[in-house]
Amino acid sequence: MKKTLLAVALLAGFAGAAQAADSVTLYGLIDAGVGYEQVKFDGAKQSRFGGTQGVSSGSRFGLRGSEDLGDGLRAVFNLEAGFGPMNGQSLQNGRLWGRQATVGLDSDSWGRLEFGRQTNLASKYFGSIDPFSISYNTANLGTTFGSANTMRLDNMVLYQTPSMGGFKAGVGYSFSADDSVNDSKQTGFATGNNNRVITAGVQYLNGPLNLAAAYDRFDPSNDRAGGQSDARIQEYIIGGSYDFEVVKLAAAFGQTRDGWFIGQNMGTTPDGMQKLGSFKLADGFRANSYMIGATVPLGRHAVFGSWQRATASNDKLTGDDATFNVYSLGYTYDFTKRTNLYAYASYGDNYAFQKDARDTAFAVGCLLYTSPSPRDVEES
Repeated sequence: MKKTLLAVALLAGFAGAAQAADSVTLYGLIDAGVGYEQVKFDGAKQSRFGGTQGVSSGSRFGLRGSEDLGDGLRAVFNLEAGFGPMNGQSLQNGRLWGRQATVGLDSDSWGRLEFGRQTNLASKYFGSIDPFSISYNTANLGTTFGSANTMRLDNMVLYQTPSMGGFKAGVGYSFSADDSVNDSKQTGFATGNNNRVITAGVQYLNGPLNLAAAYDRFDPSNDRAGGQSDARIQEYIIGGSYDFEVVKLAAAFGQTRDGWFIGQNMGTTPDGMQKLGSFKLADGFRANSYMIGATVPLGRHAVFGSWQRATASNDKLTGDDATFNVYSLGYTYDFTKRTNLYAYASYGDNYAFQKDARDTAFAVGCLLYTSPSPRDVEES
């Protein structure tokens, strides 16, 4: 009798789990390897060789799900945590759900409205254009197009239209871009006492053609602006790619004004770059950014590369503001649909606009999806 009751209980538990699996997905990936990086600046040189993590994609685990509310309307959520497999620590400043924490409503007819922490639209729309998928450290598009460098925003309300004939658009507003900033000047009840960000974009994706445009604007808190009410960082990006099957070509152009979106990789710039969380104000600064790239698929293999360039109109950002170039080459091999090997090398001169600064890096590693399918994981 006890065995029968146990069997019934187990069957009921599995049935409940299967029912939950229809609306909730547990997913993740692990990325680790070894790498080398050398930085030369102002007569000094430092290098490092050792374990690397999150090169091809940031290691993560997450939950996403939805509930049918009827008439084509769904309640949706996504909780995603980043971690470092080399030491097991949480990333994104130790946040529990540092990569994403959103809840919202989704409809095939009118689109998706979400509330919470997630990436801006430049990072979302240009990930599929950049040959390095907004990853691979200094090789990714965000190195010279700062707002596309996987910029995550707290306290955001984001709306995206459904895809209509290949067209998709979105707009979002962050009421306080980074709550982790320990800044006594960025506190208080008034909205103007917080750093705020507007993000907007449009994408056209139809067969081999992928086009996108994005705009991001950073409005600093009233105290941080120092009375300069017009001092705000703005970045425009336009670009696209076309897949000829034997090769996929990509290109992008952007302009940044009155500062720089530091993003993930530009946060370790030399002393003297005053940073506002992930932003650097420089009233009157202007820079143009360019990228051309290509991806060549070879069965399970793929070879890809890009050249990036950023030219500054003046020296108001770093005092040097020299022309900034990044040359990168990458390679992947798919063992299966869930596991691949990767390698990349990248070289930047006048890195981060610093005259004669050099950054050389390469790494090899392995990426394993822990979810049933790579499509369960949003690459970023």
